[in-house]
Amino acid sequence: MTGRRHQKQGVSKGSFAGLRSRSGNRPEPNQGGGRSKPASAAAAAEEEEKVAAGLYIVATPIGNARDITLRALTVLAFADVVACEDTRTTNKLLAIHSIQTKLTPYHEHNAARARPALIRRLKKGETVALVSDAGTPLVSDPGYRLVGEAVAAGIDVFPLPGASAVLAALAVSNLPTDRFFFQGFLPSRKTARRKVLAEIGSVPATLVIMESPKRLVASLADMADILGDRQAAVARELTKKFEEVRRGALAELAAYYEDQGAPRGEVVVVVAPGDGGGPAVVSDDELDALLGAALGNMSLRDAAAMVSNETATPRKKTYARALKLRGGK
Repeated sequence: MTGRRHQKQGVSKGSFAGLRSRSGNRPEPNQGGGRSKPASAAAAAEEEEKVAAGLYIVATPIGNARDITLRALTVLAFADVVACEDTRTTNKLLAIHSIQTKLTPYHEHNAARARPALIRRLKKGETVALVSDAGTPLVSDPGYRLVGEAVAAGIDVFPLPGASAVLAALAVSNLPTDRFFFQGFLPSRKTARRKVLAEIGSVPATLVIMESPKRLVASLADMADILGDRQAAVARELTKKFEEVRRGALAELAAYYEDQGAPRGEVVVVVAPGDGGGPAVVSDDELDALLGAALGNMSLRDAAAMVSNETATPRKKTYARALKLRGGK
């Protein structure tokens, strides 16, 4: 297993000077509105002409503040408003680049209330930039319904690609990248988590999974049990000062983090495809033996569910065989 680290995040004061405010000073917090623009009036007119009205899905850095595109900076500077998960987090990013565009919160807890106002602004011909706290919006972040309503209203939606923890982890995992399946976060409860792992275990692709540091050991152990001891990579704090990528078999990684304790920072787990595209197939005789043992002290429904999760066998099949073992009762 291996690990590596990067230099401290940040950006020099002279970077992206063309987007600094006329005063040249670091702006105050952005909730009050106002936005910085290129110093030259000609440059401002040229840049503003390029930023058409509509909804912009803007990727932002996942750790290192310099991992943002020039186009993203232009859109953030000229947007009428930036919709963001946490105004404090986005304000810090914009302040680094001396951008003073007004911010408005848009997250899973207020989306239903905030979305109509954003759609009204878009219908008036304004430019709205949607960002998440880190990475690409809509990937394990809110925004799906906002995009859906914008499309339904005939509003242009523009993607501004950039940083993504999913692709960054996949790229350094040393696992196949030609086909991958993004799971997002696994359920926090063990039974539900194992059920999802059983469902995705047969996907003939590299698996990319987000996980909480506190649940990492339990999740890795469940992955090894349900998916088999596949090769995997645990990437944490990507692009930050203490970035680390640790590679090894799932059981080995689970043992390492159990010994070392929960890591700090955001975690992405990348898991190799199984042999033949999924876990080993359990024979009917083996399935009946497991079901027979489970039925000794569990209800038919619970026994079928448990064996289904443990063997990655479809729930419908395990239930039918359990029912048969009970004599169809």
